[in-house]
Amino acid sequence: MRKYTLILAEKPKAAERITKALSNGKYRVLNYNGLKVYEFSNYACVAALGHLFKLDTNDKKWYYPVFDVKWYPITRERKGISKYIKALREIGKFADDIIIATDYDIEGDVIGYNILRFIFNRQNAKRAKFSSLTESEIKRAFQNLMNSLDFGQVYAGLTRHYLDFYWGINLTRALTLVSNSNFVISCGRVQTPTLNLILQREEEIRNFVPKDFWVIKALIEKNNQRFSAEYYEGKIFDESKAKKIFDESNKAKFAIVSDIEAKKVFIKPEPPFNLTTLQSEAYRLFKFSPQKTLKIGEELYLKGYITYPRTSSEKLPKGINLKSILEGLFLQKDYSKFVEKIFSKGSLRFVEGKKDDPAHPAIIVTGEIPEYKKMSIEEKKLYELIARRFLACFYDDLVLLEQKAIFYVNGYKFISKGRVIEKEGWLEVYPKSVEEKFLPKLEKGENLILLKIDLIKDKTKPPKRYNLSDLIKLMEVNRLGTKGTRAEIIET
Repeated sequence: MRKYTLILAEKPKAAERITKALSNGKYRVLNYNGLKVYEFSNYACVAALGHLFKLDTNDKKWYYPVFDVKWYPITRERKGISKYIKALREIGKFADDIIIATDYDIEGDVIGYNILRFIFNRQNAKRAKFSSLTESEIKRAFQNLMNSLDFGQVYAGLTRHYLDFYWGINLTRALTLVSNSNFVISCGRVQTPTLNLILQREEEIRNFVPKDFWVIKALIEKNNQRFSAEYYEGKIFDESKAKKIFDESNKAKFAIVSDIEAKKVFIKPEPPFNLTTLQSEAYRLFKFSPQKTLKIGEELYLKGYITYPRTSSEKLPKGINLKSILEGLFLQKDYSKFVEKIFSKGSLRFVEGKKDDPAHPAIIVTGEIPEYKKMSIEEKKLYELIARRFLACFYDDLVLLEQKAIFYVNGYKFISKGRVIEKEGWLEVYPKSVEEKFLPKLEKGENLILLKIDLIKDKTKPPKRYNLSDLIKLMEVNRLGTKGTRAEIIET
């Protein structure tokens, strides 16, 4: 084989898209001992297939502490890897230069660095940094190559692998051996603190002692429109007090309007997704597990439809061509009317969040038109969710008119609250339910018909168990794991 520049992508789909973008469609595919090689001009592009090496100890006897570990190829875990590694090593011999084009994050840098040093026998290489696999983004990345790997990310990733291994293997062995268990008691640096959060909530639930309380509600009528009001203190834990208020209020025939308050509430669009908020919303709407959302997101990214999903950012990169993305959405019938409305405003105002990520921007659509016939139902759902969230960021605020009416019933204060949508704003495009409660037009001092008073007995309830959405947000708040590993930890 002739000499060339070798491009190392992370996955086969990424290698194919990089090749198509850089070669303008003029390339050939070779099969080199099971390794697919994309060859064009003076380049050859291959895929890493994810992690090819892992930390392990050579001694398989169970004792602790263990600190004698090193990187081994994952030949036992994945069939055919030995042959694949051998083919990569042979291809690497023909490389004048190497460009690492794995995902630009900590794990992507570890994958690239391990292959670079253990297979290609090199310590450094040029680095391509991109946040989507669109043709324009790939070309931009290769026109602006980094002269070196991002060793800050490399060392951070290696350190995390060592810490996870030392912590996990030693504590797992210690707990299992000390307990004389017939099964492995697994322990992990992130897994175990996360499990403790669940345990603490479970203990709260089991130790919870319910308390009786009473709520007093009034049913009021004006012009044949009925609505409810509640005694202003809410929950009453003194039974005698509750019964006294109920008995006294029950003697009245009218509810007197004491005061009326009204205000407009402006609610901005929610910022574009990062991985945590995407996982949370996908669970709320579709009951997708965090792991499933990440997997679908990665497929959409590899197809070039969305930006890189493993991000904690709610911001867009500087210089992004929003108009071009919107034009791509306009050509899709489900979004054309929304884009038309956005363009009708003239200038483009986009709402961003506070969270940032130096490696990648927020998760948005790229403007590339999907091949819907080749997409799964789950992919279509997640793509639509990301597209609508992106479009909503251009929309006006949701405007609510909130009302608060104060009544006196035989001297006791009752409150009724109403809420109506005055301006739909971003709610037109993004799926959020807003519960409305209508109050009739009220005037201060008027007497309204009191239909009845209800005394409702109930018990306090224990806190709910965490669902998958709660847990992934809780892990982020407690800084457990990384944006890319939390879903896997929850599955474990």
